[in-house]
Amino acid sequence: MSRTVLITGCSDGGLGAALAVAFHKHGDRVFATARNPDKMASLKQMNIETLQLDVTSEDSIKAAVEAVSEITHNSLDILVNNAGTGYSTPLLDASVPDVAKLFDLNTLSVLRVTQLFFPLLRNAQDGALLVNNTSCASAMPVPLQGPYSMSKAATASMSDVLRQELRPFNIQVVDLKTGTVHSNFFANTTSSGSSQGGKIHLPESSLYVPGKEQVEKFMRTDIDMTAIPADQWAAAIVRDLSRKNPPLHVWRGGNAFQVWLATFLPVGMMDRMMRKMTGLDLVEKYYRGSRDREQKTK
Repeated sequence: MSRTVLITGCSDGGLGAALAVAFHKHGDRVFATARNPDKMASLKQMNIETLQLDVTSEDSIKAAVEAVSEITHNSLDILVNNAGTGYSTPLLDASVPDVAKLFDLNTLSVLRVTQLFFPLLRNAQDGALLVNNTSCASAMPVPLQGPYSMSKAATASMSDVLRQELRPFNIQVVDLKTGTVHSNFFANTTSSGSSQGGKIHLPESSLYVPGKEQVEKFMRTDIDMTAIPADQWAAAIVRDLSRKNPPLHVWRGGNAFQVWLATFLPVGMMDRMMRKMTGLDLVEKYYRGSRDREQKTK
């Protein structure tokens, strides 16, 4: 049966747009949303319904709720909280105001949108689905991507709580653990040494400059990691969510299965692997060498 689906963060080239197309091809009625509707041109060409929705604005969300309510007679079958962004930086270099903005977009907006769309989800005739895209980074904290991992871990924790609190209202909650997928995500990611859309790099004063080349390479995710096409990822997600009993946690995307396995490894083993992958081993070697040299001169 055709379902009504609202997805946040559907700008062209992003994961939300890929999900909108996949649900549309499945035969569902999709409401694709974005802060700037002009950035959903490809979806409009496919006759997918689009709405303006800024997930950081309560007034904008309320307007979207009212618009969808009029169209669907006050119900919604699936809500996908997908909107979000990244912030690549060591935590020591992170701007606290920028981290606060990141949490507002990646975490608090999920709560904001869920609260305001709850009445429509509750009215879904056969029960509703709430899907939160929390990323694999929520399960395996990633150095140099700390603010992003933190925000997604908080969203994953929120999803676990909502799963229990919304069950009495016949609303299932699915935590979507997304791995690496080809999209424009990193084109919009900021760092402590650059502005939005600029080249990701360390500040000149960063304590991590001794490992600069490898550290910045990891911050840009310019490493050997398998990424899958967005349409392939989205089609798999729609299949998962179309099952009679969808999984509570859906792991999809490049390296998603490997990250799931890694959650069972000893912490020390994972730390060693991440130090080498991120270049933090080079930073550690530099500072240990500095301490040794200082002791020899005393």
